[in-house]
Amino acid sequence: RKLTEEIVADPSAQYTLTDLAVRAAVSPRHLSRLFQEELQITPAKFVEQVRFDTARSLLDRGASVTDTAFMSGFGSMETLRRAFIARLGVSPRAYQHRFKTA
Repeated sequence: RKLTEEIVADPSAQYTLTDLAVRAAVSPRHLSRLFQEELQITPAKFVEQVRFDTARSLLDRGASVTDTAFMSGFGSMETLRRAFIARLGVSPRAYQHRFKTA
């Protein structure tokens, strides 16, 4: 739980499986098993989901796409754009525009 709370608190930090395992004081393989058992998701997918949810929230509050990309941990506008298109079928700008007019 502490590890997931850390990720939610700072989605823009770098999270490798090894780093997360060290923080949890378990092996990377065991950490993966724990995430699967408890959350039915891999650690990497959990980080990705937190970043996506953070990005949506920031866009909903009117943050720029550039600021959103970096504050949510995507690292670039292109990576953020790919995540939005894969999950929602629209770019972050299009999502933000639809939210403002809805």
